[in-house]
Amino acid sequence: MTRIDARALRLPLAALVACSLLLAACQRDPSPESQRLDQLQLRVDQLEKRLNLTQASDPGDRDGKPPAGVVKSLTFRMGSQDDRLRIYWADGSTSDLPCTKEQGTWACG
Repeated sequence: MTRIDARALRLPLAALVACSLLLAACQRDPSPESQRLDQLQLRVDQLEKRLNLTQASDPGDRDGKPPAGVVKSLTFRMGSQDDRLRIYWADGSTSDLPCTKEQGTWACG
């Protein structure tokens, strides 16, 4: 039977302990900042997906015809590069009508 010297086991045992500590450090919970960034990224992804779905199903301005339904609100922009009347429909879609000022009167359409 071979006798093992205790001093010979110290180095492998120390290496095993060091590896265990390093592994434990790698498995720590993410920092609050990292968790917050992950949550924000998830929210941005959800909003982009929702925006893309809204734009894909937006029936306004397809064939020059507005969607059938109730007008929710109107906004009129003037004094900018893109003077326009924007119609917000009850179904969530929008229609933009370009506007020009002719002889002191605004015309949109």
